[in-house]
Amino acid sequence: MNVRSAKCEERSARAERCSSRHLSLVTCHSHWAFTLLEVMIATAIFFTATFAILGVVATTLRNARALQKIEVDAGMLAAQLSLTNRLYEGSESGDFGDLYPDYTWDQENTLITNGLWRVDFVVHRRVGRQPVDTAMSILVFSPDSQAGGFGGGLRP
Repeated sequence: MNVRSAKCEERSARAERCSSRHLSLVTCHSHWAFTLLEVMIATAIFFTATFAILGVVATTLRNARALQKIEVDAGMLAAQLSLTNRLYEGSESGDFGDLYPDYTWDQENTLITNGLWRVDFVVHRRVGRQPVDTAMSILVFSPDSQAGGFGGGLRP
């Protein structure tokens, strides 16, 4: 006789004893199943652990999002300039609109020689009472661009 059949016979013998003694099924099966109290305690422990883990994940995601704060640098302006590659001697300034409301920029274009330009970018941001500036200079070869002011006149 194998172990499985022995266990089945033992269970059936218990069931016969329970039915022969007229005991309720709850008391006969109390050795085989969990009580309602045990299930409720296990469920409470499970949900407590689950909500603790979810709280840690939410805090971690919030911190990661805070670290991804995008800072504006002068490279954005240089990329915008590369789309047109048209320069005029002089300076320009502006802001980034609603996308980055705390930032402004200045651009200074200087013709060096024969279509070679030096473009200086400065991005300004006011943090508290002190301004924070980021500067960058690039050289651009643009033989089609004009020397002189923004009106397009030639320099003497």
